[in-house]
Amino acid sequence: MKQLKRAIVIVLDGVGAGEAPDSRAYGDEGASSLEHCAQAIGGLALPNLGKLGLGNITPILGTPERNDTIGSYGRMAEAAAGKDSTTGHWEMSGVVLQNALPTYPNGFPADIVSAFEQAIGCKTIGNVVASGTEVIKELGTEHVRTGFPIIYTSADSVFQIAAHQDVISLPELYRICEIARDMLTGEHAVGRVIARPFIGEPGAFKRTEHRRDFSLAPTGITLLDRLKDAGKDVIGLGKIEDLFAGRGLTQRDHTETNRDGMEATLRWLNQDFTGLLFVNLVEFDMLWGHRRDSQGYAQALRDVDTWLPEVQERMRPGDALFFTADHGVDPTYRGTDHTRECVPLLAYGESVRPGVNLGVRKTFADLGQTLAEAFGTEPLAAGTSFAGDLGLV
Repeated sequence: MKQLKRAIVIVLDGVGAGEAPDSRAYGDEGASSLEHCAQAIGGLALPNLGKLGLGNITPILGTPERNDTIGSYGRMAEAAAGKDSTTGHWEMSGVVLQNALPTYPNGFPADIVSAFEQAIGCKTIGNVVASGTEVIKELGTEHVRTGFPIIYTSADSVFQIAAHQDVISLPELYRICEIARDMLTGEHAVGRVIARPFIGEPGAFKRTEHRRDFSLAPTGITLLDRLKDAGKDVIGLGKIEDLFAGRGLTQRDHTETNRDGMEATLRWLNQDFTGLLFVNLVEFDMLWGHRRDSQGYAQALRDVDTWLPEVQERMRPGDALFFTADHGVDPTYRGTDHTRECVPLLAYGESVRPGVNLGVRKTFADLGQTLAEAFGTEPLAAGTSFAGDLGLV
C-alpha cells in the first residue's frame, strides 16, 4: 500500500459552494457563496483554483468549467446539525455531532449572565444577538465609559466577548473568556467562546486581528488524534488549535490573518515533516462574509488564487493538497449569519489522480476518512474514504 507523506488541508473559512440538501430547514434556501459573490462583482477570475476544478463544482462567473483539470473535485454536504466552524472542522476530522450545539436566539439566560458577572467581578452590557461590527458600533462608547465587557451571540453556538484593548487588555480579555469557557458546560456547552478585541474612537471602532476562540474539546476521536497517536506530525495554523482545544496537535502556529496564514504555510512546506498541515484562512468569514462585502470576499479569493502556485512549487512527491471549507457565509445573502451550504472539495498532488469528479459527498467526514486511509491509521468513526478514487492507496 502507498502511504501519503504530507497532507496540506486548507480551509477557506466560510467559502460555500451552493445550498446544502437541507438548506431550507436553516432558512438558507438558495445560498451560494462563490456563485453569488462572482455575480455581485460582475465576474471573478480564479484561474489557478479553476485549474484544480473549482469551476466544475459550482457556477462561478469568470471561472468556467474545464475539461483539463489538474486536480480532482467535488462538494461535501454537512451531516451534523449546525453551520459553524467548530461543527464543520470536527466533522471533516471524523466527528459528526448528533445533537446541535446550543444557540441563544434571545440572548443568554439571566442566570448564566449573572454567574459570569460574579465570576469576573464586574457587570456586562449587551447580551444581544448581533453582528460583531454592529455591536461595537452600538455599545462601544458605553463600554469605554463603564469598562464593562460586551457580551453577545449570533445564530451560531457562540458566547462572544468584545472589549476595547485600551479598556480591557488582551491578557485580561482572554482570561475572562477562559472563565466563560469553564462555566459553559452541560446544556450550555456552546461550541466557542470568542474574544473580540477592538480599537479606535467612538464612531470609528475597528476589530483587531487578536481574536481568540476557546472551543469545546472534540467529543470523539479525530483524524488529528489518530495521526498524533501514529507518530505523525500534526501542525495547526490559524485558529485550528482553538477549534480543537489544542488536542491532537504536535505543533501550532497561531496566525491571525489570511496573509499570515499563507506565508506560514509556505514556511512549513519548506520544512521536512510527515503528517498533516491543517490551515484555516479565516478572513472570508471574519472580515467579509458577515459584513456582506462581496468585493472584499472576492479579493480574498483572488489572493488565495495568486498564492496557490507558490504552494505548488513547494510541494514534494508524496504530498497531497486539499482545499475545502467549514460552512458558507454568502456575502449577498440576507442577514449577517453563516449559510448552510455544501463546501468545495479540491485535491491535487503528484500522486493524486487528476480529473476525478468526486460528486457530492454525504458528509465532511469523508475527507478525514480519506486521509486516515491514505496515512495508514485506524479508520475514523464516520465517513467514507475516496482515497482509492484519487489513487492514494
